[in-house]
Amino acid sequence: MSSTSPTLSPDPSLAPILASKSLTSEAVALLIAQAAQNKKAEDLVIMDLRGISNFTDFYVICSGNSEPQLKAIAEEIQTVLRLEHGVRARRVDGFPFSQWVVVDFDDVIVHLFHESKRAQYALEDLWGDAPRLAVPSPAPPLQPT
Repeated sequence: MSSTSPTLSPDPSLAPILASKSLTSEAVALLIAQAAQNKKAEDLVIMDLRGISNFTDFYVICSGNSEPQLKAIAEEIQTVLRLEHGVRARRVDGFPFSQWVVVDFDDVIVHLFHESKRAQYALEDLWGDAPRLAVPSPAPPLQPT
């Protein structure tokens, strides 16, 4: 049995970012956050590592309550970025059963944790001096016409 997720309208605050043909790393981070919210990701944080790190510009960190939810979040992020914006993940590491999945988009690295594992790795503490971007509000579902 296949299930389809409802189509979501884009967050209007992202309109200026999406109008550009080439996405900045900040735009990719915001799109990742919105895609993660489509699958009810929790405790979403976007850390701006520009000027602090030489290997990436942003970390997007979020949690899920179960292994199937972690899988759904990772798949949603990759699908939305690839199909709607032509951005492919460079690498995916970890599996939902490991309770930590990393999706690498070069300038943006996504860390998906099971809620029970997130505090153990404490990435927010490790990069505590990094500024944080405001997380966009979840987009409302489109109303049927």
